[in-house]
Amino acid sequence: MFDVIEAIRKKRSGRELSRSDLSSLIGGYVAGTVPDYQISALLMAGFLRGFSPAETVNLTEIMLASGKRIDLAPLEGHKVDKHSTGGVGDKVSLILSPLLAELGLVNPMMAGRGLGHTGGTIDKLESIDGYDPEIPPEEVLRRCASTGAVIFSQTDDIVPADKMLYALRDATATVESIPLITASIVSKKKAEGIDAIVYDVKCGNGAFMNTLEDAKALADSLVTVSRGTGLKAAAVITDMDRVLGYSAGNALEVMEVLRFMSGAHVDKRLKKVTWELAYML
Repeated sequence: MFDVIEAIRKKRSGRELSRSDLSSLIGGYVAGTVPDYQISALLMAGFLRGFSPAETVNLTEIMLASGKRIDLAPLEGHKVDKHSTGGVGDKVSLILSPLLAELGLVNPMMAGRGLGHTGGTIDKLESIDGYDPEIPPEEVLRRCASTGAVIFSQTDDIVPADKMLYALRDATATVESIPLITASIVSKKKAEGIDAIVYDVKCGNGAFMNTLEDAKALADSLVTVSRGTGLKAAAVITDMDRVLGYSAGNALEVMEVLRFMSGAHVDKRLKKVTWELAYML
């Protein structure tokens, strides 16, 4: 039988966990046979000792296998996405997603809510009366076939292991672990059924990553692990020491995006970041 305590001890002493170890731990946690206090101990051991790139790839793929995936195989075209690590006034997704569709790409963008002091794309869209971000996988496929792009939120049946682990990370002060951040992001992006992704890693006092050193470490981890799971991936590091665009706040940012797309007011810095990300896909 698998020994949970021995696996925790293994990581605590800085040794690498095998794919089988991680599968038993995460699978058991999702199934309810491994309690949260033991996974909490594992997360803290990993936070202090680190996870290797190989461990992070394995963890990502195991988390991905815990739920449903979106099947975009019936659609023609290059399936792509972009992910931002979050920043104050970061409204790029609301412009980039329809732009990618106009360029003939397919963009199923699973977006998130705010993290700490940073804004979330889903929060912004929910400021629009009647907007419902919870879309089942088959509806994502239908909308991508119809319009080329859709922005939606993670549902309970897509990477459930991620939701469970994130709640524990939040409660155990292990949110900042770069391998755990990476596995959380990449597992959700892989579940979209995409071929390629570009990461917008924000850096500055308005972002989750405050220093250039941390931003570079996260960008490298995201690209390495994404490629390790079969995704084409690239990353850019962008400045978040000041608001991107001229507004901050959910409804205000939606209004700014509408003015940007109509040509009424195009912020040069916002355009530069959005266009650069589009070019990389």
